[in-house]
Amino acid sequence: MSLPDFDAEALYRTLAERVKAGVAGAAQVAVVGIYSGGAWIAERLAAELGTDRLGFIDVSFYRDDYAAKGLPAGVKPSQIPFEVEGATIILVDDVLYTGRTTRAAINELFDYGRPARIMLAALVDRGGRELPVAADFVADAVTLAPGQHLVLQRADDGRFTLTVDHA
Repeated sequence: MSLPDFDAEALYRTLAERVKAGVAGAAQVAVVGIYSGGAWIAERLAAELGTDRLGFIDVSFYRDDYAAKGLPAGVKPSQIPFEVEGATIILVDDVLYTGRTTRAAINELFDYGRPARIMLAALVDRGGRELPVAADFVADAVTLAPGQHLVLQRADDGRFTLTVDHA
């Protein structure tokens, strides 16, 4: 059962303002979203930042738990249609949790080149880190009970909703 608990649009606006302020004056800014929620947020951020340097990555093959979890359904091809070398990358995810997805995304980005800087943006930080990863930009931090997960969805009109899924 999922219950709406957050104003995802307000969270997005907060995140967008923090990212805009944080990259003001940076050179070669590019936005890379992690499928799927991070990709949706990245699309909107790139538009607001006025950059066409937008990419998407699926970290399925880069995760350290790939052998245990197997290949998830719906793997999407990564798309990085710009030069990563020397770029300031805003890596975007919807929910920051253990840090494993972020680590996998950074590993994949380096397969495309060596960026000047990678900055992490997440809509929500839910704590529970297993790796030393912290977001440069985050809209909010929440604590969830065991067995709860945050689920970002995008409506046909592009608006976001964020719910707590009680597994």
